[in-house]
Amino acid sequence: MSQETTAPAGAVVAPPPKSRRGLFLKLLVVVLILAAIAWTIWYFVDGRWYEDTDDAYVNGNVVQITPQVAGTVTSIGADDGDLVHQGDVLVKLDPSDAEVALESARANLANTVRRVRGLYNNVTSAQADVSVRQTAVDRARQDYNRRRDLAKSGAISAEELSHAADTLTSAESSLSSARQAYSSSKVLVDDTVVASHPDVRAAAARLRSAYLDDVRATLVAPVDGYVAKRGVQVGAALMAVVPLHEVWIDANFKETQLTHMRIGQPVDVTADVYGGNTVYKAKIRSLGIGSGSAFSILPAQNATGNWIKIVQRVPVRVVFTDPKQLEDKPLRLGLSTKVTVSLHDQSGALLAKQAPTKPEFSTPIYDKQLADADKDIARVIHENVSAGEGAEQQHAPK
Repeated sequence: MSQETTAPAGAVVAPPPKSRRGLFLKLLVVVLILAAIAWTIWYFVDGRWYEDTDDAYVNGNVVQITPQVAGTVTSIGADDGDLVHQGDVLVKLDPSDAEVALESARANLANTVRRVRGLYNNVTSAQADVSVRQTAVDRARQDYNRRRDLAKSGAISAEELSHAADTLTSAESSLSSARQAYSSSKVLVDDTVVASHPDVRAAAARLRSAYLDDVRATLVAPVDGYVAKRGVQVGAALMAVVPLHEVWIDANFKETQLTHMRIGQPVDVTADVYGGNTVYKAKIRSLGIGSGSAFSILPAQNATGNWIKIVQRVPVRVVFTDPKQLEDKPLRLGLSTKVTVSLHDQSGALLAKQAPTKPEFSTPIYDKQLADADKDIARVIHENVSAGEGAEQQHAPK
């Protein structure tokens, strides 16, 4: 006979314990629902107004340093990674030939100036000769008129009157020759001063060319930046100077991300080298004119039977708005970055509406060389025009 265990009369039976797994599943479902609701609210309120990509890299101007004259390298003033300022000497070439040519051009200009001064003196001399010949003609005409009156009264012979007529004719011929010589001399210097005479200008041009060749034997930094790719070779690029304070970002967005992008929209940039705590302030400079594949050397040929659509990427130029950030934490060319564009303001243009009004990038360093050449020309001309004759030659002969 089996024995059954029975609870005492009046005792309360405890319910079986609840499973904790079911409680955790319910909590997880609630959390996921709340997260989905929060994400949906964030997306429609704020998230949909941003586009980002990590396919973005630092780019900038690379100023190639190339020799403008042939020569043997005698000195190298900077190496890879060195900071150089505009005008610093980078490379020196052997200046011997250029210096010889410069001295020859200076001597040629000095000789030309002196010869042109002689042309002005010839004009003055010819003008004085004309005055002398004119006086001789006036005197010979007076003598002829006086003898003609005397010949009428029989006071002198016809032969003497004939001699007077011959003298007048000879004086008039000499006057005509003198006037012709004066005109020939005057036409060589007419409407000019020494400095603007064609011969002096030609000699000055030769000196300017020789001066530039001499100056270009010393290669200087055209901009502030850092030396890169040094490889001193005759006839090839010697090195490059990269102005890291003027870099930009080329961000490659998917074509589906460009719908609401406009020029001028604000951009946040983070660089892998500094992490996400460093955020650079920037803006969209321009939207690409075509996808990267459209401008490749060998563009993709899609006219095939097994064509597959691939979302294209379009380069977007992003420029920094706070130069101080680049000074504190500089970016090097080619570094990876993440770019986030705020799409709230869509009043900007899709394409540029105005042509550039100033150069995108330039250097004034080479303008000074030409100005120095002109100063040297002015000095040579001044030294070869005497102080006494300088003021006189400032006016063309009348």
